[in-house]
Amino acid sequence: MPLTMCQNDDMLFVNMTRYREREMARAVEAGLKAMPAVVVTGMRQVGKSTMLTRHRALGKRRYLTLDDIGTLEDARRDPDAFVHSAVPLTIDEAQRAPELLMAIKRAVDRRRRNGWFLLSGSANFSLLRSAGESLAGRAIYMEMHPFTRREIAGSVSGRPFLQRMYESGRPVAVAHGRIGARDVVRGGMPTPVLSRRGGHGIWYRGFVQTYVERDVRNLSQVADLVSFQRLMRLAALRTGQVLEIGGLARDAQLSVPTASRHLGILEASYITRTVKPYLSNRASRLVKSPKFYFTDSGLAGHLWGAGSEAELRKDPRFGALVETYAAQNISAILSARWPEASLCFWGVQGRHEVDFVIDAGKGCLAIEVKSVQRWRNRDVSGLAAFLDATPHCRAGVLAYDGSEVRQLGRRLWAVPMGVVLG
Repeated sequence: MPLTMCQNDDMLFVNMTRYREREMARAVEAGLKAMPAVVVTGMRQVGKSTMLTRHRALGKRRYLTLDDIGTLEDARRDPDAFVHSAVPLTIDEAQRAPELLMAIKRAVDRRRRNGWFLLSGSANFSLLRSAGESLAGRAIYMEMHPFTRREIAGSVSGRPFLQRMYESGRPVAVAHGRIGARDVVRGGMPTPVLSRRGGHGIWYRGFVQTYVERDVRNLSQVADLVSFQRLMRLAALRTGQVLEIGGLARDAQLSVPTASRHLGILEASYITRTVKPYLSNRASRLVKSPKFYFTDSGLAGHLWGAGSEAELRKDPRFGALVETYAAQNISAILSARWPEASLCFWGVQGRHEVDFVIDAGKGCLAIEVKSVQRWRNRDVSGLAAFLDATPHCRAGVLAYDGSEVRQLGRRLWAVPMGVVLG
C-alpha cells in the first residue's frame, strides 16, 4: 500500500515492515457486524492506522484521514456530504472534526446499516465525549493497546493462556520465550518494537515532544506545558503504585486540582491507566484506592531515565516496570479477547497484595508478578491470603522469570511470565 494513502505518524515506519496481525482486528470485525459504527481509540502511534488500512478485511473499506488538511477542511465545511458514501467508510483521527459525529448520527438514523462507519482517534478526550453524546446506541467503543508478546510473535490465532488457565484451573503448556530487560524497556509501541536499527530512546523523545506540543497544547488547553511535562515524568516514577495525588502534586510543585487535571489528561489520552481494587471478598481493611500504570513500559522507562539493560536489572524500580509490562499485555488481551472480564488488584492495608485479579463474574484469576528466577515464601504470601479469602478464585499464579511450571499448593502455581502472557 503506498504511503500516500495514509499520512498518520504511526504508518510512516510500520508501513515499510511486514504487517503484524493485531488481536483487536477480530473484535473490530465483530463490532462492525453488530453495530452501525465502531469507534477505535488508543494512544498515539499505537498502530491504529496500520490496522485499519492493512488488515485484510478492514483495509477494503474506503479510508479517509483527517490528518490530511484538505480532507479535514472538507469534513468541517459540509459534514453531511462528507459522511455520505456508497461504500462502508473509515475515518481516521475523527476527533479533529467533532461535527462529523452528529452527521453520522443523522446518517444512521436515516438508514441503519451495520458496519457502515469505522472511526478512530488518538486523542479521545475530545472524541469519546462527543461520540458518547452523539452516537449512543449506534456505536461500540474499543481501545487499541501497544503490541503484546502474542502479536509480536505472530501467535494471535490461539486462545490466550489466561483464558485457558481460568477455565481449567491448571496451567496449559504453550510455547514461550524468556522475558528480558530488553523486552520491558522497549515496551510495545510499533516502531521501537519492530525497528532493527535500535535508537528507541530517540523515538520516545520525539513521541513525548509530539504528544505534549500537539495533543496537549491543541486539545486540552494546558497553559503551562513545562509543568505538565514535569508531572508526567514524576508520574512515570509511580507506575505500578497505588495512586496518591497529594504526594505527586507536592513533588511536582502543583496544586492538587491542577495535578488532578493533568492526570486526567494523561489517562484520557491513554498515556496512563488506573486499575481498580477488587473488593468482592471477606477480607477487612481492603485497599480502595486505584493503582496507577503507564500504558507502555517503554514510555515509562524512558521518562524516568532507565539506563542500559544491565543497569536496569539492578535498579530497584525494575520490578515496577516489569509489572507495568505485564499490565499492558494483560489489558490488551482482555480488551481484544475477553472483554467481559475486568482487570483489578487486591490489597489488605499493611499486610498483603496481589498485583492483578482478572474478575470474570462468577470466578476470578489472581496473578502476582515477580522479576525473579527463584521465589521465596513471601513472594506468594499475598496469593495464598487471597485464595483463603476468595473461595471462588479459580487459581493463583506467580508469574516469574523462570522456565518451569511448578505447583506450589492447592490452586497455586508458579508459571514463567512468558507463558502467562502468551
